[in-house]
Amino acid sequence: MKKVNTKAASAAPVSGEVIALPPVQVRRRTPAFARRINDLLQRLIPALLGLGLLVIAWQLAAINSKGFPTPLSTLDSAITLFADPFYRDGPNDMGVGWNVLASLQRVAIGFGLAALVGIPLGFMIGRFTFLARMFNPLIALLRPVSPLAWLPIGLLLFQKAEPASSWTIFICSIWPMVINTAEGVRRIPEDYLNVARVLQLSEWTVMRRILFPAVLPAVLTGVRLSIGIAWLVIVAAEMLTGGLGIGFWIWNEWNNLNVENILIAIVIIGVVGLLLEQGLMLIARRFSWQEK
Repeated sequence: MKKVNTKAASAAPVSGEVIALPPVQVRRRTPAFARRINDLLQRLIPALLGLGLLVIAWQLAAINSKGFPTPLSTLDSAITLFADPFYRDGPNDMGVGWNVLASLQRVAIGFGLAALVGIPLGFMIGRFTFLARMFNPLIALLRPVSPLAWLPIGLLLFQKAEPASSWTIFICSIWPMVINTAEGVRRIPEDYLNVARVLQLSEWTVMRRILFPAVLPAVLTGVRLSIGIAWLVIVAAEMLTGGLGIGFWIWNEWNNLNVENILIAIVIIGVVGLLLEQGLMLIARRFSWQEK
């Protein structure tokens, strides 16, 4: 047997093919400021296109309809209107700013009372089966009733337009808070309540330490839905009851054939409702544990 010279074998040159790899292109990271501008444009451009389509449809409606104001004439009226929105020329002649504040005050009263009653009631309905069986038929019966159907009941009970409007807001905005709060209580994991039973916590402690933190996102969802309903109802109620308010202001402008001001009021109502809803959505996201 011949011995293999390992040193010679290892010293022999090894021939092979050299493969040239293509240069790797390193993708530069977009600066944070540029990303923010890009995100803003992606949100802003579609919104502007939607508003542009609305203005075009508005202009076409004005051309094909006699007496309907154009966007330009409405803009001129808006400039005049907002030049002094808080003027006073007597109790029945005030600027649009005072009318919006009066409507917001009525909404705050009716909506606040609905929250004080509806949220605790929702907790009780969701916590106790007996109360749920007692109140669920009443809620199912009263919730679909039209808001304006409650207004004559309020006028009969209070004999005045001002409490009647707040009553209408109260009875119409209470249901989303009751339903969402009760549903949130029912969805609490049973393990939480079992721990409370083992620790022999009082019912008040269970409500304060376990139920309320877990149900808070559902409560805020009901509050957000209720504020939208309250703002819708007050405009219709003020058209019938009169007095100071954005609803009555719209009806008064219609009697004076100021259609431009009616369109401006529609925009104001939409903007105020949007701000109210977005504000509550921010609060809901702040306290929502599902998104954290």
